[in-house]
Amino acid sequence: MSEEGARWRIAADPDTVQRDLSRLVLTIVELVRQLVERQCVRRMDAGNLTDEQVEALGVTLMRLEEAMGDLCERFELTPADLNLDLGPLGTLLPAD
Repeated sequence: MSEEGARWRIAADPDTVQRDLSRLVLTIVELVRQLVERQCVRRMDAGNLTDEQVEALGVTLMRLEEAMGDLCERFELTPADLNLDLGPLGTLLPAD
């Protein structure tokens, strides 16, 4: 197995299991966050939201992004650590 392939596996080592599990959970949360953000942008572009709804969504998404940053920091992860390599399919999260 290549070094790259081994890097993305969840290890059963007791010293790393919390970090690896945290990485997996945060990856899923980040994926959902990005999907929700894109849906909000689509609804804004379509004119389906009031100004108040746009403002509330903007604040909520900013807070969620900040919370994700805080959690990544707590578990010593970078945003790049959350972007899992799916082999021939590419990476899980789109490049910003």
